[in-house]
Amino acid sequence: MNKKIGLILAIVIILFLIIGTASAGWFDGLLGGQSSSDNDDKTLVVGFDAEFPPYGYKDDNGSYTGFDLDLAKEVCKRNNWTFKAQPIDWDAKDAELESGSIDCIWNGFTINGRENDYTWSDAYIDNKQVIVVKSDSDISSLDDLKGKTVETQKDSSALGALEGDNKTLADTFATLTQVADYNTAFMDLESGVCDAVAIDIGVAQYQVSSKENPDDYTILNDTISSEQYGIGFKKGNTDLKDQVQKTLDEMFKDGTVAKIAEKYSDSGVPGSLITK
Repeated sequence: MNKKIGLILAIVIILFLIIGTASAGWFDGLLGGQSSSDNDDKTLVVGFDAEFPPYGYKDDNGSYTGFDLDLAKEVCKRNNWTFKAQPIDWDAKDAELESGSIDCIWNGFTINGRENDYTWSDAYIDNKQVIVVKSDSDISSLDDLKGKTVETQKDSSALGALEGDNKTLADTFATLTQVADYNTAFMDLESGVCDAVAIDIGVAQYQVSSKENPDDYTILNDTISSEQYGIGFKKGNTDLKDQVQKTLDEMFKDGTVAKIAEKYSDSGVPGSLITK
């Protein structure tokens, strides 16, 4: 009897090992080990900052939306993939991508300075970094920021510009403060906690246009820097990148990208497109 039980247990263990190995291979493929085009049921998990309009944010109905998410949805539709918007802590984006919990970072993601850190799509947005002030302030140019309190979002493109090529400008500020998100920065600007906000042009236009009195705010004509947005994939995941890029190219060619951009014209997205 004991021998029979032992034999049965051995068979059960072997079956579990076989099933487990097969399942692991399938799961790895789902997360990017296979080309997306090989699996019609693949879920494309898009990592994004949920407080970065117009590219990714939560609308008044509590749904995730934005220009980049709309592009990703259309890419998924054309490839028969399931789309999943995954809000992430922007500071943890690399860990999320490395672990496979997201398939890409698609959310106003700057290529410049990160060229070798990810496998990138082609650039599709030319983005500028600007300064927003209250219209009744005495700030009308970058020179006027001397001795002023400036805020920007942590780990943002504006912060990178001010800590990099434009450090000389930042050194003239009284302070350069990092805040959790641009909603906080604009509340601080409105209340007088800070004098100016360093921010992406599209996000600035969205924030200003959504205010009850948009004329209370001014976007300076002077720009801090310019950069390009792309879709960041885990380094080496060229199969998924190539399929997404192929689909995105088709969307540019047939006018779909331009049509989606028009939904965000108040944020200046159409004028920022890098056309094919």
